Amino acid sequence: MKNKIPALLLGSAIVLAAGGGAFAQDKNIKIGVLTDNSGLYSDLGGAGSTLAAQMAVEDSGLQAKGWKIDVISADHQNKPDIGTNIARQWIDVDKVDIFMDVLNSGVALAVNNVVKEKNSIMINTGAATSDLTNAQCSPNTIHWVYDTYMLANSTGQALVKAGGDTWYFLTADYAFGAALERDTTAVVVKSGGKVLGTVKHPLNSSDFSSFLLQAQASKAKIVGLANAGGDTTNSIKQAAEFGIVKGGQRLAGLLLFITDVHSLGLNVAQGLNFTETFYWDLNDDTRKFGKRFSDRTKSKAQPSMVQAGVYSGLIHYFKALEAMGGNPHDGAKVVAKMKEMPTDDPLFGKGSIRADGRKIHPAYLFEVKKPSESKGPWDYYKLVGTTPGDQAFRPLSESACPLVKK
Repeated sequence: MKNKIPALLLGSAIVLAAGGGAFAQDKNIKIGVLTDNSGLYSDLGGAGSTLAAQMAVEDSGLQAKGWKIDVISADHQNKPDIGTNIARQWIDVDKVDIFMDVLNSGVALAVNNVVKEKNSIMINTGAATSDLTNAQCSPNTIHWVYDTYMLANSTGQALVKAGGDTWYFLTADYAFGAALERDTTAVVVKSGGKVLGTVKHPLNSSDFSSFLLQAQASKAKIVGLANAGGDTTNSIKQAAEFGIVKGGQRLAGLLLFITDVHSLGLNVAQGLNFTETFYWDLNDDTRKFGKRFSDRTKSKAQPSMVQAGVYSGLIHYFKALEAMGGNPHDGAKVVAKMKEMPTDDPLFGKGSIRADGRKIHPAYLFEVKKPSESKGPWDYYKLVGTTPGDQAFRPLSESACPLVKK
């Protein structure tokens, strides 16, 4: 009998070890692209974000090495409650490992909490609020493409330096608009300018006339558009009808995407200054990706920086899982590995991920070309200036993120 006990224990140890080995070698991944598939942000995310995820899967080479990777998508309809319900369903029932895109700051902040609670992963490429890596940072979330601090720091500062020292804000009335107005106001004041007023508008508005008349009456040199997507394009089109720019005021598209410029057309958009972290015509690598992406869309659209970020973020995620020898299905552990490894991909180049979850790469200040300067479809931007990654985003010395050691 004495001899049987060690044998039983040894047998248990072998089973546990085998189980641990099998766990480490798990090569199943499920990606959930949570985006706006039908609303005002669908052009800059939507189906294009899902396509970018599929392209990243194909380019990773993991499937040829025996990995099974599934991509699913859902429409959060820009509503935080719908976003969180989908997130819980995806994690608990569908066994989704990682959330991509998550456009809309209100949705992103809500899903951020679910992802942390469930120890999943979010690589956010769509939402702008800098709170995702500041007061509401999480060990399970990486903010990949841009944020409100960076937009304010680049576009806001450049416009004040160019003489735009009085501002009036037209702000989307939800978390994103509030964060963008807050961060831009701080930069304007720090740079010696002042804010004369602000007006908030509902998300997905069609009539901006009353808001624009208030901005016009303020006589501010800069009308700051703290909105995005369809709200921004509608604001700019209607501002043209009111003769705001002809009257001497200047519009600042604080968050503008290539899809917005395409929608506006160069006649309306020419001369606008704004900041992005990706443009399809930056270099040979971005041009190659842009052509491959464009060839697979019905509209032949070039990718937005949100869609490019989905591709870039997943490429790094796959590298981390491969380095770990499998998928541990432990969000915080995988994110920690991603932060350890330098980032490097054809779209955003070399970079890093900080302790607060902020992905670091350069920011580019662009100006929209005149129609006469454009050489073909989607040739819309000229590069005005570049802010290095270590200067573009909120410095860690100013961070309220509890993950940052001070």
